[in-house]
Amino acid sequence: MAVTRGAGRGAVLLDKDGTLLKNVPYNVDPARMVLAPGAAQALRRLGALGMPLAVVSNQPGVALGCFPEVALCTVRERLCALFREHGAVLAGFFYCPHHPKGAVAHYAIECDCRKPRSALLTQALAFLGVTPQYSWMVGDILDDIEAGRGAGCRTILVDCGNETEWRYDPQREPDFVVEQLDAAARIIAAQCNGTPAERIGQEAAT
Repeated sequence: MAVTRGAGRGAVLLDKDGTLLKNVPYNVDPARMVLAPGAAQALRRLGALGMPLAVVSNQPGVALGCFPEVALCTVRERLCALFREHGAVLAGFFYCPHHPKGAVAHYAIECDCRKPRSALLTQALAFLGVTPQYSWMVGDILDDIEAGRGAGCRTILVDCGNETEWRYDPQREPDFVVEQLDAAARIIAAQCNGTPAERIGQEAAT
């Protein structure tokens, strides 16, 4: 996809499992890749904004030997199809295949791209040619929030029950908390439309 570049333009970065898709651990079967509640509406809403949309995901199943890295090509194809079905375009699929306790030596490393570190997001933003402070990271756990803040993005936590540790520090504090991805999309749309910050939460609730 051709990406319009320029200062002041943002993107929306979405975590995959638990945020965009129903959480099926280590899944690379397209038939089991199903949108999470509210995600179809969110894609339609976000797709209408004209902002690049990308998926950023930890994929430790590669390092753990659950599936080969090449299997993620099929995952990318399925994501593209889901986006198209709902009026959006996938501008990029960025993933970290590493895990420090991996069973596959090549991938069993400490890296900077595994969330909550921010290198994967920084790579995505650079590829898309967008400005971090105008961009959003949306995820279902606080590691996503920490990664987003580290990359300079605004952040939204989709609190759907997947966060279990609730380890707080200022770097893990989201700008907004919602229950489904569509509410996050409403916040982003409201911000793009110039809605004052104090009213954005009200926009998301309607």
